[in-house]
Amino acid sequence: MAKRSRRHKELMEKFDRKKLYDPKSAFELVKELSSVKFDETVELHARLGVNPKHADQNLRGTVVLPHGTGRTVRVAVFAKGEKAKEAQEAGADFVGAEDLAEKIEAGWMDFDVAVATPDMMSVVGKLGRILGPQGLMPNPKTGTVTFEVAKAIEEIKAGRIEYRVDKAGIVHLPIGKVSFTVEALLDNFKEIMDTLVREKPAAAKGKYLKSIVISSTMGPGIKIDDSEVMTLIGR
Repeated sequence: MAKRSRRHKELMEKFDRKKLYDPKSAFELVKELSSVKFDETVELHARLGVNPKHADQNLRGTVVLPHGTGRTVRVAVFAKGEKAKEAQEAGADFVGAEDLAEKIEAGWMDFDVAVATPDMMSVVGKLGRILGPQGLMPNPKTGTVTFEVAKAIEEIKAGRIEYRVDKAGIVHLPIGKVSFTVEALLDNFKEIMDTLVREKPAAAKGKYLKSIVISSTMGPGIKIDDSEVMTLIGR
């Protein structure tokens, strides 16, 4: 059995691991329990009553966080001509076509999100083996394959994030930073949970919100009462 650090033991004594907290109290605890010197990310882990093996339950989409994630997002855009100019004016960090694809094939990966216009997918498609495993492949379902490049860039920079259930039916997402106010964290959390509940697959049966846990990067997981979540989002 792994030996727990004194810091870990002290943190675990400050809250009840078995208790289901209301969202506001949970975020207050996350901030209180943060004891490291860097600004930790606050993370959400929501286990949903879906079976990702079935295509009609493989939940995936995007949500724009009202207060962003607290991190700077570097956007690479595959576009030509006027759309390339539009991307640059909208604040894209990197813009290119075949030249950008060649850089990536050579090992360059200094970006967080890739956007492509539909006419560039013949070029981007060849990068699937590189971008796919990193979760960076542009996809129409997440709004990253679009001719509306300015809108996509602005939303991504403002806090648009992608959600997707993993093989166990769990969604893992950043909610913000420990330095955010409780109110800002609550707003972001509410937006995410409202989206997940609204997009519940019709084929999903039984209890949908099976477990909801939040934590900071280095902090313990705090369980949230799903009934309190439903009240928060007005459902």
